[in-house]
Amino acid sequence: MADPEDAGFEEIDWDLLGGPDAKARPPRILLLYGSLRERSFSRLVTEEAARILTRLGAEARTFNPSGLPLPDDADADHPKVQELRAVVTWSEGMIWCSPERHGAMTGVMKTQIDWIPLSLGGVRPTQGKTLAVMQVSGGSQSFNAVNQLRILGRWMRLITIPNQSSVPKAFLEFDDDGRMKPSPYYNRIVDVVEELVKFTVLTRGRSDYLTDRYSERVESREALSKRVNQKSL
Repeated sequence: MADPEDAGFEEIDWDLLGGPDAKARPPRILLLYGSLRERSFSRLVTEEAARILTRLGAEARTFNPSGLPLPDDADADHPKVQELRAVVTWSEGMIWCSPERHGAMTGVMKTQIDWIPLSLGGVRPTQGKTLAVMQVSGGSQSFNAVNQLRILGRWMRLITIPNQSSVPKAFLEFDDDGRMKPSPYYNRIVDVVEELVKFTVLTRGRSDYLTDRYSERVESREALSKRVNQKSL
């Protein structure tokens, strides 16, 4: 059973990261995993990540994708879709962890991401938030899934951190109780989670400014001009 070693583990330095809202509340991190198997290694990785998040002073929530319908196979008012969108809106950052299946992320993982809209009631639930990507593999180490998740993170306008985790032969990395064994792979997960928390706090209170776009400001002004100068209703 692995836990961050006290000798190398450091608390987050809120003052060093700064920002007007650095200490406003614990960073809120949502974890998504990509397998419905009873012994899902992507779920076990997110459980380890959630423990690390808690120890770093963050608040972690994990979404259970069981029962989530395929996109276009149900309406957006489906209870699981509403549950997913609520926790995405709640979050300031996310961790996505998918198994690699047939050289790609799983359908379970993609389904969750596909149900997250770019815009929801005038609010962009993902823009400017942080993201960390991870994957587990049944064989040798690969980065196909994390590379795909990075593309999706960029598409969803998320600030995807540089670090990432890929755990090969994941079935060898966990004990019978579902806890990850001490290893360099576990240490890398600690690295990723720590970096995610730092980036989340660093961009807190600044994400609106960081994602403010010239093209959207111009478009907004043009729309306002058309509305104000229209000759009739």
